[in-house]
Amino acid sequence: MAAQGITYTGLDALLTPENSVLLLIDHQGAQFAGMRSMDAGLVVSHVTALAKGAKVFDVPTILTTVVEDRGGRIIRQIQEVFPDQTPIDRTTINTWEDQRVVDAVAATGRRDIVMAGLWTDICLAWPAIHAIADGYRVFAVTDASGATSVEAHERGIQRMIQAGVIPTCSGTVIAEWQRDWAREETVPGLTEILLEHGGVFGTSLAWELQLLGLDKK
Repeated sequence: MAAQGITYTGLDALLTPENSVLLLIDHQGAQFAGMRSMDAGLVVSHVTALAKGAKVFDVPTILTTVVEDRGGRIIRQIQEVFPDQTPIDRTTINTWEDQRVVDAVAATGRRDIVMAGLWTDICLAWPAIHAIADGYRVFAVTDASGATSVEAHERGIQRMIQAGVIPTCSGTVIAEWQRDWAREETVPGLTEILLEHGGVFGTSLAWELQLLGLDKK
């Protein structure tokens, strides 16, 4: 059942840059070391694309780690997108039980939280279903997240869906933020993300730009 005031259908069900806040949870060395649900390189690429998308579309982004001195810093690829930002380092496994994170999200005034984290069934699922209860609409970016097994990843997604969390992927989020190619000011940044992180679409796009004489070389 949809929570009161949360929209799941129609145009208002889609994300906009103005209503979104991005929360990236525990993309650290120790977490990646235990991840077995997906190729780690793919998760790194997807979460980096998501971070870059937030930068292009001016979406407030909150970075968080858990026990950084033992679990490792947030991965360089994300930190380089936000070089001046210090991740919130927690002791709580559930990010949403750290009041600093809750306050940081609230301070943005946004009601749509886009979340990705390691691991899916714990560090992503717990705050996602917790934030839903606080009246937020939560989008879980599953290809920028991972768990210790395929089973754990899938059960985490299933649990979130049962609670009303909306599953999505990194490319989908960025496309929703763009929405209209007439919004030309963000097209160059989006194109760079697609070229670097778009997989086979990115290579095809590079080829097309070459044939059209629009590549940078």
